[in-house]
Amino acid sequence: MKTKAVLEQADIKIIAAAAEAEALKNNWAVTIAIVDDGGHLLHLQRLDGAVALSAHIAPAKANTAAMGRRESKSYEDVINGGRTSFLSVPYVQGMLEGGVPIVKDGQCIGAVGVSGVKSTEDAQIARAGIAAIGL
Repeated sequence: MKTKAVLEQADIKIIAAAAEAEALKNNWAVTIAIVDDGGHLLHLQRLDGAVALSAHIAPAKANTAAMGRRESKSYEDVINGGRTSFLSVPYVQGMLEGGVPIVKDGQCIGAVGVSGVKSTEDAQIARAGIAAIGL
């Protein structure tokens, strides 16, 4: 049996604060979602001015990154590369850049999903949050 790290509330607060700081520093109105390794929502924050739809997209991106154990952009790339049949994959909804897995010791322990600005900027915010816990 293997031992695996898990996200704790203290980690979630650090990730969320750092992601929010990155968004605010750039004047980006976004929604930030953090999920566990099973894609279950642990944190959702919609910053002032973020569009309502972003509160649905950010958790979907995070869920996709956690469940797939890779950045949600990889699925977007597959679809943009012509494999449109991938759109029929069950339970995968956030196939846009902006979902980043949280990996510790080679194991996915959760993910951060961001929505509200350009996809590359969404991912930048997610990575800033993850970096705050040293990963």
